[in-house]
Amino acid sequence: MATTDNSFNGLTEYCEDCELDTLHEVNVQIRTESLKKENAQFSREPYRVTECQRCGHRSSQRMNNA
Repeated sequence: MATTDNSFNGLTEYCEDCELDTLHEVNVQIRTESLKKENAQFSREPYRVTECQRCGHRSSQRMNNA
């Protein structure tokens, strides 16, 4: 589970590579999932993207998986 810390734009989360709770930069990106031009406007989905500030490991998770 993520917790806030005293930094401006970071969260402390578990990093699988470091095997520690480390400071992560977290943001939301809108990604187009369809490769077809005619469907691209209907295939945008939000993803939560995290990057470990210690080792640089990045991960993303689709936000609206049901």
